[in-house]
Amino acid sequence: MRPQGPVGKVPRLGPGRKGVDGETRGLGMGEQSGNYNELSMSPTLPTFISALGWPDPQRAQAFHRWLLSNASPQGLEPESVRLASADASFRRYFRVNAERGSRVIMDAPPDKEDCKPFVHVAGLMAQAGLNAPQVLAWDEAQGFMLLSDLGQRTLMQCLDEGAGSANLPRFKQALDVLLPWQGASRAGVLPAYDEAVLRRELSLFADWYVAQHRGVNLSGDQQAVLQGAFDAIVRHNLAAPKVYVHRDFMPRNLMVSDDDQGPLGVLDFQDALYGPITYDIASLMRDAFVSWDEELVLDVSVRYWERARSSGLLEFEDWAQDFGAFYRAVEWMGLQRHLKVAGIFARLTLRDGKAKYLADAPRFIGYIRSTASRYRELLPLLRLIDAIEGTTPNVGIAFGRVG
Repeated sequence: MRPQGPVGKVPRLGPGRKGVDGETRGLGMGEQSGNYNELSMSPTLPTFISALGWPDPQRAQAFHRWLLSNASPQGLEPESVRLASADASFRRYFRVNAERGSRVIMDAPPDKEDCKPFVHVAGLMAQAGLNAPQVLAWDEAQGFMLLSDLGQRTLMQCLDEGAGSANLPRFKQALDVLLPWQGASRAGVLPAYDEAVLRRELSLFADWYVAQHRGVNLSGDQQAVLQGAFDAIVRHNLAAPKVYVHRDFMPRNLMVSDDDQGPLGVLDFQDALYGPITYDIASLMRDAFVSWDEELVLDVSVRYWERARSSGLLEFEDWAQDFGAFYRAVEWMGLQRHLKVAGIFARLTLRDGKAKYLADAPRFIGYIRSTASRYRELLPLLRLIDAIEGTTPNVGIAFGRVG
């Protein structure tokens, strides 16, 4: 068991049934009579445990024992445990009723998921004054963690894709989270979002989206074009000022409290790095699952820019004086993310059997084409994407000087 402290990654949690009562009860099958000690030794799992779906029976038994051991000290109602959500990794989340409210349980098999970065980043978020879940119990060896519950609604559930500027107040709440997180940044605390990481992520596009999903075998000239684009993307993004980077800062990972009071909760931050300040604002406004109105994108980006430069975060070249210079950097960062995510979504579908992700790939290809069309340096990439996708070139303009 680890000491209590803050931690992050509580997923989108849907509503669950109420606990059966406030008393400690047995957890066997049928009438569920008996006592916890007897049941923890039983080779037969109660229905509420088996209903969670366990590919490994031994892990199911381990979870049962762990849940029972925490029932009394944490005031839990074990019979109320139910599946909350699963994400693109091997982690799963359950919700369980407690004496006061509810709790979230993370199921993270230790041979597949390392929870230590999760805990470390959560501590940094707490230090920055962010609303992150707390660790109430952690069995590191088995990969079970009990967390506080940040609520049932994501920010995404409070937004309307077709409402345009009506969504602005909610995005301003997101900026209220992002800017303090960046302002608390210190070098040497998180792993670096360096050239090796940027290039490894970009390679996912070539390996999984182009070769595996599209089945395209690039010629030598086409490979040179793609490598040249990757070189330019890495060069532009490595030049940006460095801050803490959430790496998946979007409305699906921000939680609205049940009473809609106080700051947004933050989730899914265990992969945070120290890197380009442009990444998280690009992630927020160029969402993986929804396309926001361009007027809203620019409005929120300008508001972020005004607040970031007032906080001294944009003391680089002419960024603090020229929104266009800053926004071009955001677009170059967004381009790296779009290429990476297209590759990740292809891998999730083809390797991991999660077909739903590739359904959003056209959005990312649209982002890639839109950005590449605005910069002369990226026109060869645009032509290559058009060849891969069978689309028609579309050339536009960039903000300020053309890149």
